[in-house]
Amino acid sequence: MSRRELYLYEEIMLLALRDKEGTVAANDTSFAYTLGGALLAELLLMEKVSVETVKKKKLINLENTASTGDPLLDECLQKLRDAKRRAATTTWVSRFTGIKKLRHRAAQQLCRRGILRADEGKVLLIFTRKVYPELDPGPERDVVERLRNAIFTDVQELDPRTTVLVALSDKAGILKNHFDKKDLKARKARIEKIGEGEVTAAAVREVVEAMTAAIAASVAATAAVSAAT
Repeated sequence: MSRRELYLYEEIMLLALRDKEGTVAANDTSFAYTLGGALLAELLLMEKVSVETVKKKKLINLENTASTGDPLLDECLQKLRDAKRRAATTTWVSRFTGIKKLRHRAAQQLCRRGILRADEGKVLLIFTRKVYPELDPGPERDVVERLRNAIFTDVQELDPRTTVLVALSDKAGILKNHFDKKDLKARKARIEKIGEGEVTAAAVREVVEAMTAAIAASVAATAAVSAAT
């Protein structure tokens, strides 16, 4: 992948942020797990890891430990290397979601690219928090256009990265940040078809299925724990 091209987690971060305010416009829980899912999906697309189905469980195998050149992805690889045993996709999505300051680190990567800037905003006029307003709207426009072409046309086969991006954006609930809700509703069947991996190469279908299932299961598990406490 070209160094100028954004990683999936960067694209998801960019789509979730409000351009001027620099804050995330998405459900905190689903967005957090979507970032974790984006990291695992990137490693799958880079063929750093693979998915193996064992007794109906989708387990992750580490295939290539060479550095990606990206600090966050390399930290994920290190976690995979340090693991004492194989774990399921849902487990790894949760582990990657739990990376310290994941959201800020994702945003800071976009700052280093000159797309965002790091700033401080006020909460209730008292507390400060890190915010990331947009500096260069070009990359986000390009990402949104890819989504538009995927969702609002009937192209028979999408490229792997766009397929995963649509599925992840849908799970994060951030498509409505960029498209009219009525228009999205009219294309619900198309979005679901993409999310089920029906418009991509067979090799990528398992990635899409694994990511969407892992994110859904992780979010559901978190909701169940919250309800019980």
